Amino acid sequence: MAFLESSVIIQKPIDEVFAVATDFSKSPEIMKTVVDVESLTEGPVREGYQFKEVREIRGRKSASIIEVTDFEQNKSYSVRSAQHGIDLRYHYTFIETTEGTKVEFNGELETLGLRNTLMKPLIKKIIKKEDANHLGKMKTFIEEG
Repeated sequence: MAFLESSVIIQKPIDEVFAVATDFSKSPEIMKTVVDVESLTEGPVREGYQFKEVREIRGRKSASIIEVTDFEQNKSYSVRSAQHGIDLRYHYTFIETTEGTKVEFNGELETLGLRNTLMKPLIKKIIKKEDANHLGKMKTFIEEG
């Protein structure tokens, strides 16, 4: 069940928008808390592709291994990060429109263990603060080139 949803129209062709969205090395320029990205899989992005993302939150750095769990060129992709009993999944869909490309996003969160289950509302709040506006930032990044 999605706890985070948004959509945006980016005034660029779908192939350009999808290429930037799946170039995870650009994440530090799009997402303010991401400070570093390292590819762990050779070759193009595809299902099974993995990368390490480092975020700085409240002065502390935290690394996550993120895996692409679904990938359809110029249509959609999903990523998953699962660690410390927190399973976070982000899904993106790309739709060509007369104005450009509509990007739809939703995030799902599962927690394991009593501590994480009790902390789930706080975890959601932190994630929303970090990532709720990342599509808007992606729009600005792509449109301004």
